Amino acid sequence: MSDLLRAPAELKYAEELDWLESIDDGPKPFSWRLSPKMVRLFILGSERADGLDREIAQKWFGDRSFVERSIVTLASDRGLLLIGDPGTGKSWLAELLSAAICRNSTLVVQGTAGTTEDHIKYSWNVSMVIAKGQSRESMIPSPIMTAMEAGSIGRFEELTRSTSDVQDALISILSEKYISVPELGSDGDSDNIVFAKPGFSVIATANSRDRGVNDLSSALKRRFNFVRIPVVTNKKSEAEIVRFRTEELLRRHQIELDVPPTLLDVLLQSFADLRASAAAAGSDDEKLESALSTAEQIGVLEDAILHSNFFGERALTAHTLASSLVGSLARREPEDLAILNKYLHGVVEPRSKEEGGSWPEFLEGGRDAIATLS
Repeated sequence: MSDLLRAPAELKYAEELDWLESIDDGPKPFSWRLSPKMVRLFILGSERADGLDREIAQKWFGDRSFVERSIVTLASDRGLLLIGDPGTGKSWLAELLSAAICRNSTLVVQGTAGTTEDHIKYSWNVSMVIAKGQSRESMIPSPIMTAMEAGSIGRFEELTRSTSDVQDALISILSEKYISVPELGSDGDSDNIVFAKPGFSVIATANSRDRGVNDLSSALKRRFNFVRIPVVTNKKSEAEIVRFRTEELLRRHQIELDVPPTLLDVLLQSFADLRASAAAAGSDDEKLESALSTAEQIGVLEDAILHSNFFGERALTAHTLASSLVGSLARREPEDLAILNKYLHGVVEPRSKEEGGSWPEFLEGGRDAIATLS
């Protein structure tokens, strides 16, 4: 895996999944590799009460009920739709579920305005069609069709970004559990139908901020169970997510760099402040364009760590952290810069005088970054 930029969950945690499978004696739906209880344990981590011989680390941080409802849905004949704001971990949860259930999380369709029916059904190898005609051999199955044939999980990212035609094509797949290929024969000929095997399901994700882009039809909504993933606002949970991702980042880049816990607290508090400011804002012009999600918080920290490693003194400083925060969140000029400047002046400056610690340096770093970008 060392030569992969980003290993999928089933490869990254292969040894752990093998071990869980070897001790799993629970009932498994269809062709699942793990029982529902073990899937939950793999995602949420083990507890002392589980009585395991080894610890299983928590990989997704959120309410236990969201994971359990997702697992139960996938054991039924309905699709699973994970919906929430950007950066709430929808795609990561979908990947972990697929890895645990069928050991393949890579059967993914990315929803965009350019996604067509071919992307969720099939297309053709043109050169083979010219040479030998249309056949199963010359057909290129989509990731969804591949999942159907294997009895696996197919994933559809950003479902609401795809057009209504694509969404309509998905309705028949979820309802009928087969795909017709009329080019391969007449109606009633089984050679022209690809049937789904037991275990097939679809996990789709949708951005709640995309409402109105391509709204889901009532028919498609009925084929999915909805699990709404909220923004993490609990500081303890968010701190666990940030620490988990920071440790992964340092390992992946083979970086040995000191990340003081006090600076993680500064980062968490600054995002909490900015979210409170956005909630109190009277209009969108008074809000940062950023969703201020946990994922964006991790992005700020990653930027600061890499900058410190390559251009700093191999120790994360409050000045660098503030510079990365401004650089990452200032997407509109001058609106976002004005909002960040107001935050520094109205919140960080008084706090730096009252509390001291890392806040004065954080204030200086933020001001320097704004001056540079202005």
